[in-house]
Amino acid sequence: MTTLGIGPEARRRLSTRRIAEIVADELRRQIIDGELADGDVLPRQEVLVEQFNVSLVSLREALRILETEGLVSVRRGNRGGAVVHAPAKASAAYMLGLLLQSDYVRLADLGMALQELEPMCAALAARRPDRADMLIPELRRINDSMAAHIDDGERFTEIGRQFHDAVVRGCGNHTMIAVVGSLETLWNSHLQQWAHETTARGEYPSLRQRRTGLTTHIRLTETIEAGDADRARRQVAKHLADTRTYVLSGDPEQRILALSPQALSTRHR
Repeated sequence: MTTLGIGPEARRRLSTRRIAEIVADELRRQIIDGELADGDVLPRQEVLVEQFNVSLVSLREALRILETEGLVSVRRGNRGGAVVHAPAKASAAYMLGLLLQSDYVRLADLGMALQELEPMCAALAARRPDRADMLIPELRRINDSMAAHIDDGERFTEIGRQFHDAVVRGCGNHTMIAVVGSLETLWNSHLQQWAHETTARGEYPSLRQRRTGLTTHIRLTETIEAGDADRARRQVAKHLADTRTYVLSGDPEQRILALSPQALSTRHR
């Protein structure tokens, strides 16, 4: 792991900027640049205090900043320390969620955005010349897993959202993957909660309706494999419209609720 510390230029700015923000900036830079890898454990806080030449209070505030951003998770107790996390969709989804929640945006608004954006990803995926190498086998594997768990509503929903994640990632455009993937993560947190609540009430969609959803995924896989971008776009748009109807049926006015990166990551493992 790279040696930690603040360089001479940053040290000269200590009197004009908050020390904790400078420490957070340096650690963030090292994480983004890959000098600190996903899963690395930072040295103990006493060591970091000495390396950065800052107070324990400033260091802990810096770690709290990074923890809020989802870039580290601070472990307490005998196995204490801060674990590094590479930037992830959960962090972006959390910030988007906070913004939308603060504006009192309805979940239907998020669903409509995805209904417009995810079909673009499906169309791009269908145009990729290498789609048969990795994407199609992955979609088929997910479809097989959905079929195997069709009797378990919550698990069926969880696997189904993996299918949509794969379609978004399969578009090949990194900007679309980051933006649409973050929206997907935010939507999926509500989708999984809906599945949990409807299952508990015995109101989860029937076995026949689940088979219909699975069939849609299978046909979409075949469409992407065939390279029919226009049809893939239409299929995803209709499928998402149907999904929105289910999720919003209980409360059409429900608002978006932002979950922390840790909570989002836990739900989407």
